[in-house]
Amino acid sequence: MDQPRLLDVAAHAGVSEATVSRVLNGKPGVSAATRQSVLAALDVLGYERATRPKRASAGLIGVIMPELSNPIFPALAQVIEQILVRHDYIPVLCTQTPGGSTEDELVDMLVERGVTGIVFVSGIHADLSADHERYARIAARGVPFVLVDGHSDRISAPFVSADDAAATRMAVEHLVELGHERIGLALGPERFVPVVRKVAGFRDAMARRGLDAEGLVEHSLFTVEGGYAAAGVLLDRGCTAIVCGSDIMAFGAVRAVRARGLDVPGDVSVVGFDDSPMTAFADPPLTTLRKPVDAMGAAAVDALLDEIDGNTAYRTEFVVQPELVLRGSTGRRTG
Repeated sequence: MDQPRLLDVAAHAGVSEATVSRVLNGKPGVSAATRQSVLAALDVLGYERATRPKRASAGLIGVIMPELSNPIFPALAQVIEQILVRHDYIPVLCTQTPGGSTEDELVDMLVERGVTGIVFVSGIHADLSADHERYARIAARGVPFVLVDGHSDRISAPFVSADDAAATRMAVEHLVELGHERIGLALGPERFVPVVRKVAGFRDAMARRGLDAEGLVEHSLFTVEGGYAAAGVLLDRGCTAIVCGSDIMAFGAVRAVRARGLDVPGDVSVVGFDDSPMTAFADPPLTTLRKPVDAMGAAAVDALLDEIDGNTAYRTEFVVQPELVLRGSTGRRTG
């Protein structure tokens, strides 16, 4: 049987031939979701990808994630791992799970195995209440590292973050343009840096529009159940629109709205955060703030490679801009 053509793969994945070529050649500029669609099409159609000549590995890189139940984390892990492989590093994915290994235990395991560096994603560094001296101890062991999401002045290392404050400002502006005034913000625990920044952006945007944000910020957990609970409180306070700290929470918020016999977006508009895979296929498709996982993954790896090479002059925070993606869960205020 003849090898499928790029045209066939592109048609199956619903993308251009140029996009298929970029995926085959490991080029940047393709979203994680699109890259996955192309790889799936290649496998379904039986396209045999050329194998690269084997080269000596540059070493192991640990990638420590908080968990994988939120789809944004595997999407980011995939981007980081693909870029590391192109640089001939072997990524080692580690996750923290309830009752499983802690971040400190994972670090010890990685260091004992001689890792060249570590990428921390949404780890203890993002917790304002945590002891950040652990990172000084990692540096003292001679292990370069980079931290994603959650800046701390107490840690000397490169950081990569999405602009959380800009994200909630964009969400508020969008909802105000649709006529909403009672806009609520549903978030996870307030001890985390991204949460603090989202609240700051929200309050700033509401103040600029002359709107009162008092009592309209509700903290819960970054889960469907957390979104459901927080949305219930905000609905009781008269909110006609709810901005959520994650897409997962937004799914819970939609459920809470419908549990009251209301419609999304007819009665209440809902905005998520992340634009994780499958969000576009929700009911209704979710308006959300797209977390720039490709840019964040590339920045994290670039910063880590600089650290590995001894270039420590760039120990700063690289802030990447999110994007408002308009779909079907937000609409004009009707009441």
